[in-house]
Amino acid sequence: MQITVLAGGIGGARFLRGVRRAYPDAQITAVINTGDDITLHGLRICPDLDSVMYTLGGGTDTERGWGRADESWRVKEELARYGAEPSWFGLGDLDLATHLVRTQMLDAGYSLTDVTGALCDRWQPGIRMLPMTDARCETHVVVQLDGARRAIHFQQWWIKHRAELPAESFVQIGLEDAKPTEAVLSAIADADILLIAPSNPVVSIGTILNVPTMREALRASAAPVVGLSPIIGNAPVRGMADSCLPAIGVEVSAEGVGRHYGARSADGVLDGWLIQSGESADIPGVSVLPTPLLMSDDEATAQMVRDAFAVAGLTSAAR
Repeated sequence: MQITVLAGGIGGARFLRGVRRAYPDAQITAVINTGDDITLHGLRICPDLDSVMYTLGGGTDTERGWGRADESWRVKEELARYGAEPSWFGLGDLDLATHLVRTQMLDAGYSLTDVTGALCDRWQPGIRMLPMTDARCETHVVVQLDGARRAIHFQQWWIKHRAELPAESFVQIGLEDAKPTEAVLSAIADADILLIAPSNPVVSIGTILNVPTMREALRASAAPVVGLSPIIGNAPVRGMADSCLPAIGVEVSAEGVGRHYGARSADGVLDGWLIQSGESADIPGVSVLPTPLLMSDDEATAQMVRDAFAVAGLTSAAR
């Protein structure tokens, strides 16, 4: 069994733990968003790749829900004493080692795919992790700032401004030159099922799908494509999807996001769509299954994955 998952960072990592628990003998590949990537203090930082790697490798801080366990911040404090900017993005001492190794390997000519594989040799996440592209592609947010219309990096919008500046639009810099790697295309073509994690549909899943030829690869695959809604009621389970969806004209609801992804039979990508129990959604051409969607623990998440298989007709939902 080969399972391929499109995923973002923290939420995607939690979902992937459930995939691993539900089907421990499967070959699991995660195609991970790299639009959040940024270069700071000369180091290449890949937040979503690292969140998945640390979480599945047992190195994440479970209390904060992000970053390294047992982290310290002496370098950050010293940078602040120097007045080095940006001061709004904190790099932990342990986390710095990952960014140093990544930057050195990228500067030596290795691809991001190869670098990610090398980093995973240390963490052993139990799945294959692939960046959505080896090309540099960064999400920027168009906002009104200091009396002018500006495009700022997604990380600045999210961390420094806490997504409180209304987003007018989202732009992926470098997207036109990006393409899926052969490893990503093979993972999609060879999958028995393709899952879209309940990650942010604009800046995580949306960025992956916007990579040229990515949607076409999903539509060409013989595998069913099943997505899980990141919206319960009219709010995201976590994160700031409600600050992103209005900027692209999508209703903040399970139906709105499902219609945004669209049915594969109508030039979209979905065959199945999971929504929260007790809700309804009309998505033409897509099989919709209401089921519990809170990732309260790994077993609850694993059941969500089993239900995704059920809506694809690959197995029966276990209750």
